[in-house]
Amino acid sequence: MHTLILAAADVPPQMLPARSMMAFTLASHIIIVPLGVALPLITVITHGYALRRGDADALLLARRWSAVMAVQFAIGVVTGTVLSFEFGLLWPGMMGRWGDVFGLGFGVEAWAFFLEAVLIAIYLFGWRRLPSRTHFLLGLPLPFVALLGAFGILAANSWMNTPRGFTLDSAGNPVDVDVRKAIFTPMFGPEYWHFVMAMFVTAGYVVAGVYATGWLRGRRDRYHRLGFTIPFTLAAVCTPIQFMLGDSIARQVFHKQPVKFAAMEIVWNTDTHVPEYLYGRLHPDGTVSGGIRIPQLDSILAGFRPDTKVTGLTSVPASDRPTAAQATIAHFTFDTMVFIGSALVLLALWYGVLWLWRRRLPASPWFYRAAACAGVASVVAVECGWITTEVGRQPWIVYQNMRVAEAVTATRSAGLWITFGAVVLVYVFVFGSFLLVLLKMRSRWRLADEGGGPRPPRDASGKTAPETVPPESDTPYGPRSARSRL
Repeated sequence: MHTLILAAADVPPQMLPARSMMAFTLASHIIIVPLGVALPLITVITHGYALRRGDADALLLARRWSAVMAVQFAIGVVTGTVLSFEFGLLWPGMMGRWGDVFGLGFGVEAWAFFLEAVLIAIYLFGWRRLPSRTHFLLGLPLPFVALLGAFGILAANSWMNTPRGFTLDSAGNPVDVDVRKAIFTPMFGPEYWHFVMAMFVTAGYVVAGVYATGWLRGRRDRYHRLGFTIPFTLAAVCTPIQFMLGDSIARQVFHKQPVKFAAMEIVWNTDTHVPEYLYGRLHPDGTVSGGIRIPQLDSILAGFRPDTKVTGLTSVPASDRPTAAQATIAHFTFDTMVFIGSALVLLALWYGVLWLWRRRLPASPWFYRAAACAGVASVVAVECGWITTEVGRQPWIVYQNMRVAEAVTATRSAGLWITFGAVVLVYVFVFGSFLLVLLKMRSRWRLADEGGGPRPPRDASGKTAPETVPPESDTPYGPRSARSRL
């Protein structure tokens, strides 16, 4: 269907492979972004708790999560670098004309990647070589640097949605660039905090889901209890905040990007007392089929009154708005995101009420089944959020200033399809390697926890040979074995 849409719109043949490649790489990259943004915070919180309480289990969790953080960062650098190159190679029209206006965001992200790489290296190195307090203090900047990287990319994306900070000369080129206004656009604040909370929620549920699965399989020691409680508590606290931020940003879209809002809510004609459709499909003639129709609710949600006027898609020419198919996609993903967010709020309330009332974790297996699924559901919600943002903005790549068709590369479509195939193969290898490393780490840690695996050889006196002592058997900040000193 996507091919038919492009053909009907008489757009360049390069559009489909270019957009498909960008969508694939962005959807792949965003799977690991939550861990990159939020895992440093989860790790540092656990580390601080371990030092304050003298908790060996919490300290072990922090050490292991820091190793996962390093592996994830390496994968994130690869996928993020591919995306950066794609902006210039696939969309030279946008970067050539507008790069001077919003390019600073990408520069900030690059510096954040550099700083995070240095800090992660120091943090990993310091487990066996630095005093406990010094090591912990050196880890504290990590969450802030992770947020700085998100700041850069969200500044660029929010500018694409609400471009500011420039004037156009007679040839239509931007001049008199005001970098401050280009970064802090009307949509930057809502987008940034909505994204950050989404990362905290998603990473918290993903990490907790691993230990929820362990709980269901009978692993209910203190180590697994902490591994579940710390990230799940962070996610549960952030979930209702995220839900309110999501409502706020939808209202900001209603005011700042009314046509996108019309696409998200499949509103065809401008009117008051507009109904809300839960799912449903918009047709080219403006009719809606399927879904659940709730009278007047869309107007009430937009302006808190049933007589609130909601702008429809027909308020602008057909060439300046999403197609019916694109509006349906944006509406479907928006509703899915809201549905998942609502379910996560109920899960967080289940956890919070029981903890505040009885000061204990839920005992029901159904709670832990839901918690194990919450991580995957959160990733799906993040993917849906980006689809809503990008598809709802069509046909603009720079809202009301440049169309996607004007920005696309002139490279032949056949070459782009070949490149796309190569990118898919590289990503399969990269993510396969990532999964393999994580599974290998999990197996090694489980053997260490259970005391399994082959026993290390002993010398004539019965002592374990130093060179065979596993590195994790050493106590952080304490005497180290001969092997770990190497």
